[in-house]
Amino acid sequence: MCRSIKTLRPPALAAEATDEEIRAAALQYVRKVSGFRAPAAHNREVFDRAVDAVAAATAGLLDGLEVRGTAGRTDVPG
Repeated sequence: MCRSIKTLRPPALAAEATDEEIRAAALQYVRKVSGFRAPAAHNREVFDRAVDAVAAATAGLLDGLEVRGTAGRTDVPG
């Protein structure tokens, strides 16, 4: 769907994804789904909430994945 979103888990990514990489992927996803690169002021709050929700879901997914017998992320914000 959005080719500019990169895979955020090893071995595609050499190390664990950073919070910045997760947020960037979430932003790309919300931009693609909404059709807005930058939302108008009246849509900014809902746009930002969506980015936060997608980033949190992504961090949770990466935390729960086990790749080749290794544990997931250990620095997921609580």
